[in-house]
Amino acid sequence: MVNVRLRLAGMRRTIEAKADPWSGTVSFDGRMHHIDEWEWDVPVDGVMYGVALNDQKEWEALSTEMNAPPYEKPPEGPVLYMKPANTINAHRRPVLLPRGVKHLQAAPALGIVIGRTAARVQREQALDFVFGYTIVHDLSIPHKQRYRPAVKEQARDGFAPVGPWIVPKEEAPPLFSLAAHVYVNGRLVQRADPSRFRQPVEQWLAEVTEFMTLYPGDVLFFSWPADAPLVSAGDVVRIEIDGIGALENEIALEQGGDEQ
Repeated sequence: MVNVRLRLAGMRRTIEAKADPWSGTVSFDGRMHHIDEWEWDVPVDGVMYGVALNDQKEWEALSTEMNAPPYEKPPEGPVLYMKPANTINAHRRPVLLPRGVKHLQAAPALGIVIGRTAARVQREQALDFVFGYTIVHDLSIPHKQRYRPAVKEQARDGFAPVGPWIVPKEEAPPLFSLAAHVYVNGRLVQRADPSRFRQPVEQWLAEVTEFMTLYPGDVLFFSWPADAPLVSAGDVVRIEIDGIGALENEIALEQGGDEQ
């Protein structure tokens, strides 16, 4: 078992516990529990930034588009997008399918939780500023917009489940081994690992903190959207990251809504 930080519904702060990321058992208050026994809350309280165009497969698929007018070249620095407070969701809470929308893209993401104020950090010291890792479910309405913030498609209520806990980096497997597996209704539909990242996490941390400060509790997350599944109402999506745990959410119809 590993030490984790988690927050249950009704708690104001995170607590420390021991968890088995593979079996989903948690030791808390001297008792063993299963992850499904509780109602969960989000274990992070900072700002969430996604690094776009980090998936090498997505980059290659968009190479022609990126070199076409009006831009005529790929972006040279980090392209970030935010998951604002309204999007933050927790383990086992439903994600509402907006009215008039048929499918969502369900991309798994590795969340890097900042532990120390990070400004202009060097790549070699970048992980010194990281507290630990968590899982992010990077949901969006399928769209083709790449160079402007797709706020309407990416920032809907509940579109960023996070959790179920944070594993401190000292207790987690090496970054390069943190493979993600996505299951929809119990069927494996995607597998991805950090070898698909265009740059190592440490390099992105250095580049991002060159122009903006990251604070304790902030999350910089890295998704694998190129082959992410499309899901619809009634689907249960489970994202597992080796050594970190499993994050599960059901896609539910927005009240009064219907699919088109």
